[in-house]
Amino acid sequence: MMFDTLTPHLITLTNKVGEMIMSHYKTSLAIETKSDQTPLTVVDKKAHQQLADGLNLLTPNVPILSEESELVDFSIRSTWNEYWLMDPLDGTRDFIEQTGEFCICIAYIKNNRPIFGFIYAPLSKTHYFTNDQGQAFKHDNSTTTQLQVAVQNKPLKVVTGHYSAHNPRLHDHLNKLGLYRINHLGSALKFCKIAEGEYDYYPRFGPCSEWDTAAGGYILESAGGRVVGVDNKPLRYNTKDSLRSPVFFASGKTQ
Repeated sequence: MMFDTLTPHLITLTNKVGEMIMSHYKTSLAIETKSDQTPLTVVDKKAHQQLADGLNLLTPNVPILSEESELVDFSIRSTWNEYWLMDPLDGTRDFIEQTGEFCICIAYIKNNRPIFGFIYAPLSKTHYFTNDQGQAFKHDNSTTTQLQVAVQNKPLKVVTGHYSAHNPRLHDHLNKLGLYRINHLGSALKFCKIAEGEYDYYPRFGPCSEWDTAAGGYILESAGGRVVGVDNKPLRYNTKDSLRSPVFFASGKTQ
């Protein structure tokens, strides 16, 4: 799979889906609650359909696993060596609450590891993606720049979600770090902002799924950062029945 040839098509596709998403932004939407208590809107469903149709045209024989897919049993998924993993609207709650901090996440998984990551933030019209040489880039206002993590700041610039503020495990962990400043940002854009050098560290103890971490995690790794579990090893995908992500730690360049 040559992702460099796919990227322009993915930019066109996500621009179109992004326009649809923004056409519903700041409008009143019917909101359903899924079994995991996360919100779902018609925008999530429409974005899923448009992206799935587009990916099926670009790569007809590659399975797609999406947050809004029908549940695919592990007995079937476990036979996939390669597949697309996506969240059509990551940060639905942020979309509903109009923080602007939501994005489209698309990753390509091969042998349980991401080998391509692509994120689009519709509000700022910014694309983040990796290339076939394992580098990461940001594309906005028709300018493309390579991403490179920064050496950690002092105090440490920590970024977490808006809804992690009361997580006791997170607070216990942060209190062991020494001096830090906490910042809040929705969705997988946290990975991108570390990849850009804006923040240093994103520890995640709260619930999160594989489609939330794959694209952003690989973009960060390709910019020189790392995303590891409690075992200090990179995250692996599609290895078990559950699609929940483990506790992980995403960081830029350590001293």
